[in-house]
Amino acid sequence: MQHVVKASGGPAGAARLTLASGVGFLNPAATVLDAMLEGWANQQRARFLKDETVRRRASTVRRLVEFSDQYPWEWTAAEIEAFVAAQTVGAEAISASTARSCTGNLRLFLEYAEDPRYGWQAACIERFGQAPRQLLDEWNTVAHTSAYEGRPGRRPLSYDEVQQLFDAADDLVESTRARKRKGALTAQRNAAILKTVYAFGLRRREAWGLDLEDMRRNPKVPAFGQFGALLVRWGKSKRGGPPKRRTAMLVPEMDWIVPVLEQWVADVRPRFDPGKHSALWVTERRGRLDWRGINAAFAEARDAAALDKELDLHCLRHSYVTHLVEFDYPERFVQEQVGHAYAATTAIYTGVSDAYRNTLLQRAIEKHQPNLWHDLEGQP
Repeated sequence: MQHVVKASGGPAGAARLTLASGVGFLNPAATVLDAMLEGWANQQRARFLKDETVRRRASTVRRLVEFSDQYPWEWTAAEIEAFVAAQTVGAEAISASTARSCTGNLRLFLEYAEDPRYGWQAACIERFGQAPRQLLDEWNTVAHTSAYEGRPGRRPLSYDEVQQLFDAADDLVESTRARKRKGALTAQRNAAILKTVYAFGLRRREAWGLDLEDMRRNPKVPAFGQFGALLVRWGKSKRGGPPKRRTAMLVPEMDWIVPVLEQWVADVRPRFDPGKHSALWVTERRGRLDWRGINAAFAEARDAAALDKELDLHCLRHSYVTHLVEFDYPERFVQEQVGHAYAATTAIYTGVSDAYRNTLLQRAIEKHQPNLWHDLEGQP
């Protein structure tokens, strides 16, 4: 690319490191935009931000350029607002959290573009007579007014729904075998994955990254064998930080996962012929199962169980948190199990049942007014 130059010195992302001076370009506006985004990418990578984050942010900028038919030094607040507003209508309308992410990406880009340390304002004025400036503030960005802004349909599953899901996953194994079709091993793997995600409260990426060596014994509970705990190495990271690690202990209420994992490790997984591959979840091609495969496993079992299509794999993690609370585990223990930095996050995940709340209510009444609960029981 013509605009890339071999230069050193200055902050990562500076205009002079990515845009050659004194050079004429066939399409100067597009060339400067490319160089500006390349510089921004370098600035973010210097802070150890993930490539996925860098790509997503650049994509937002390019989509606004395409929508407005204007470059960043030509943008107005009205153009940005029209861009966001256009995405809030129709069958594929974005959520408030997605709109906030969109404006947040643009705000960060404009902060970078107008920062004099990077030289983009001077470069744009030299070539176009105008410069990018910050156009987003609290008046035209989406406020974060609620602790949880996820889809209403994304909720914890009840105990019965969890059982329905697992029964459907097991039935897929049997039906595939009965039809003498390929895929029985894959169906067994998928059923084992879903059960493991729920039994340890895992995120999708955490389940994806499990290796055989991540199975841990718990010396306090030898009956669980090598599955007394999981070393989770791919926990959610903070900005620029490495994935967080934690050890998720197997709780007695989930001990049914032990024979499931024993069968998978000793019998089913070897039939995939994984060789020396360390991944716990492998494919027919002897590689690690990707994220889409894990999502597809949940969707197939969910549809077979006739559960709400709004439910997704992450709902099993919500269910785990909720059910641990209903099992009366302390909040701090639950927080550590799922790797939440703040107790408030764990609370958002929790959606305890009416039966559990009535149990708590009964305990409180019996403690403070022992005769009242019995009187209430006799009422219609």
